[in-house]
Amino acid sequence: MNDEDVPALDSNSSEEPVTQRSTEDLSAIEFESPGRFSLHNPPSPTADAVPLEPAPFTLGQDRQVQHFSNQQDARAHALALLQQAQRSLCLYSVDLEPWLYHHSSMQAACTDFLLANPRNQLRILLRDTTLAVKHGHRLLSLARRLPSNCLIRKLHPDYPSETLSFLLADDCALLLRPEPSQYAGYACYQDPANVRLRRAQFEQAWSTSISDADLRSFLL
Repeated sequence: MNDEDVPALDSNSSEEPVTQRSTEDLSAIEFESPGRFSLHNPPSPTADAVPLEPAPFTLGQDRQVQHFSNQQDARAHALALLQQAQRSLCLYSVDLEPWLYHHSSMQAACTDFLLANPRNQLRILLRDTTLAVKHGHRLLSLARRLPSNCLIRKLHPDYPSETLSFLLADDCALLLRPEPSQYAGYACYQDPANVRLRRAQFEQAWSTSISDADLRSFLL
């Protein structure tokens, strides 16, 4: 557009251009904060799509205790035990620890183990089934598919049990976390004596365990 096309501003006019109007002429806008609120974003649908890598140790051979203190290593050792077990798996847990066992790689390892031999058995003993039932869990889905080989029970409320979490693989390997609220723990791939002690603890707790109504409804 040429300059001559722009209308000239009358120097005698008292009217100011809109762009030059003082902000003092604008009335104040009152704003009242609604308070604080939090956003709960759903988990990324691809978060579980990345397969986990098992720890590079062999069941029944590596005798050195493997200590860990983070989520990644805890998952790696748990997956290694699940993938290499040949006869039995026993999981003693507070709430089935979704951060550790609610993953497609864990479910696949347990499925392969149960389908490898009709005598293979996975037993899960929980202190509290509320979280797993309410939000769903991959191992609960597996128990629904293979109810004869994947058994889930709840600790008797009067049973004097320890507050810890452990996984036993066959008669030689285990993963144990003394504080379920923390990642830290250790894994042993060849420690029959320790496994016998923990299996005896598991069997005694299993013998007094109960069938939870909410869990039973979920599995039907």
